[in-house]
Amino acid sequence: MNFERRGPKGAKRLVIFLHGYGANAADLIGLADPLMPHMPDTVFVAPDAPEASAGVPGGFQWFPIPWIDGSSEEESMAGMDRAVSDLTAFLDEIMTAEGVDAAQTVLFGFSQGTMMSLHVAPRRADAFAGVVAFSGRMLKPESLGEEVVSRPPVLLVHGDQDEVVPVQSLPEAAEALEGAGFERVYAHIQKGTGHGIAPDGLQVALAFLRDVYGIE
Repeated sequence: MNFERRGPKGAKRLVIFLHGYGANAADLIGLADPLMPHMPDTVFVAPDAPEASAGVPGGFQWFPIPWIDGSSEEESMAGMDRAVSDLTAFLDEIMTAEGVDAAQTVLFGFSQGTMMSLHVAPRRADAFAGVVAFSGRMLKPESLGEEVVSRPPVLLVHGDQDEVVPVQSLPEAAEALEGAGFERVYAHIQKGTGHGIAPDGLQVALAFLRDVYGIE
């Protein structure tokens, strides 16, 4: 997958941004700018999702969404399986290239990127330092308890005016995570915010990142 990168060579920590449906790497990599001054020795990477998004020039998707693009449920599920495989391979490649392990890597997702983050992270043997999950939901929550193999800290953030993914998705994800034995699950509701990342949400995410990385 193509990706954008910001940060020093030989950094000790890695943040991987996973964008939403119809967006691309450039959509989130700009978040590195306000975060970098507070996160020394950290590199930020944002890949393009593996599939071009129908009807969105220059946009990509992790998998089709039936009520948006008219795909079938079967096509959506097949796309998700492919995306999990592609993302897993990318994570292994980028961590090797940057010389960091999972314990120094955070997945930072938005919308469909959050869905991928919350699905992939718990099913990897080596626990990530954390998962930041904006404006998304848990895919297949019913299977998490049986399939979980690692339990990184998770921060769930959602706008209370989200018109794309209902804010109720946050407590549903929290319940699934806690039910699967996750001990560090945090939540923040962005007041008066729609489907996006507000300044207060980003501040909470920064505090979470500094905490899981042990940055004083």
